[in-house]
Amino acid sequence: MADRGRRGTGTNQEAVRRHNLATLLEHVHRSGGVSRAQLTERMGLNRSTIADLVRELEDLSAVRQSAPGAGATPRIGAGRPSIDVNPDPDSVFVIAAELGVDTMDVARVGMGGLPLDRMSTTTPADPDPDLLLDSLMELVRSMLRTADKGSHLVGIGIAVPGVVTDSAGLVRFAPNLGWTDVALSSMLSSRVGHRVPVHLGNDAELGALSEHTRGAGRHKSNLIFISCDVGVGGGVIVGGVPMRGASGYAGEIGHQPFNPRGHTCRCGNVGCWEVEIGSHAVAAAVGCPPDEIHRLVDFLQPGRGVTPELRRLGRSLGLGLGGLVNVFNPELVILGGVLRWVFPLVHDDVLEALYDWALKAPAEQAQIVLPGLGGDSVIIGAAELAFTDLLENPVDCLQRVDGAVAAILG
Repeated sequence: MADRGRRGTGTNQEAVRRHNLATLLEHVHRSGGVSRAQLTERMGLNRSTIADLVRELEDLSAVRQSAPGAGATPRIGAGRPSIDVNPDPDSVFVIAAELGVDTMDVARVGMGGLPLDRMSTTTPADPDPDLLLDSLMELVRSMLRTADKGSHLVGIGIAVPGVVTDSAGLVRFAPNLGWTDVALSSMLSSRVGHRVPVHLGNDAELGALSEHTRGAGRHKSNLIFISCDVGVGGGVIVGGVPMRGASGYAGEIGHQPFNPRGHTCRCGNVGCWEVEIGSHAVAAAVGCPPDEIHRLVDFLQPGRGVTPELRRLGRSLGLGLGGLVNVFNPELVILGGVLRWVFPLVHDDVLEALYDWALKAPAEQAQIVLPGLGGDSVIIGAAELAFTDLLENPVDCLQRVDGAVAAILG
């Protein structure tokens, strides 16, 4: 019995060590760099334990240690400056992809959230999932060829404009791509090999994740991120936690009823909010031809003038935002996608309509802002999703993906 007790203690100690490794690595990743003294304070562990954990992660090539910045001001009586611990983005990275109706963006993102490389291509005219993944893999292989030899691809994150079940790797419904029940994770895993974990996420939810951790909402606990391309989706953070619903389907704000006499939405209903404010509605409001919608941003530059149609669209945007403010009482509403170009042009129309519709108390608390990450909110969110396995168990993840890059490149 004494032997069994020792084995149990050893197992518990190993579990604690791995938990501490994961926690420390998450601190380094989220902060983009932190001193060992700060890690000691944050984690409540002694200095020697922190030093051992950092050394183990350094041996795994996940972090790098360095002397404090030469420009740091010495602190009187503080003793020797603490060693800095920084992520190693060249050694450990993920692939993130944002699947759009018109374009597909792919990025290689290193530890610490540092974008290392980025490529885009036109989404195939035939949105067949196999054709789209073939195009995606061409970009992935091109990026992997630029990665350092011996570096580790620890995950792939895919942002999809639709209803997603990540636990099953399933795109349940993506009307703007014409997809229903597409097992995208397993389809991609069969192409990259099953050593590299593949995660799926709704584009707006991933935008909310990145803006909450790295962008405009970094110090806020209640926010809404709105993605807007052809479709309109929402990612909601409540009390610092993503609101996902019973099965992960929450946030489809573009399909709230808005105009019962409006146009038919791709989901099949009439008068959805996204029909009134999505990119095709914006294009029509500013005179952008349908076959040039890839140039829509050019039509939204300051100085081109604001059409009456765009002002009406701004009011529709504000009315919808007023309803969201009433329901969720957010501190921030972050306008992503094409809306980040629309909002500055019709700022007053949007806010006037919002204040007309929203209740006074929640409206006073809500700020309408642009993304802190610019146009990268969704793809950086996909990268954060791709880091999930590494941040949960660094040792197992890095062992599992060893050699994966070479295998993908053949």
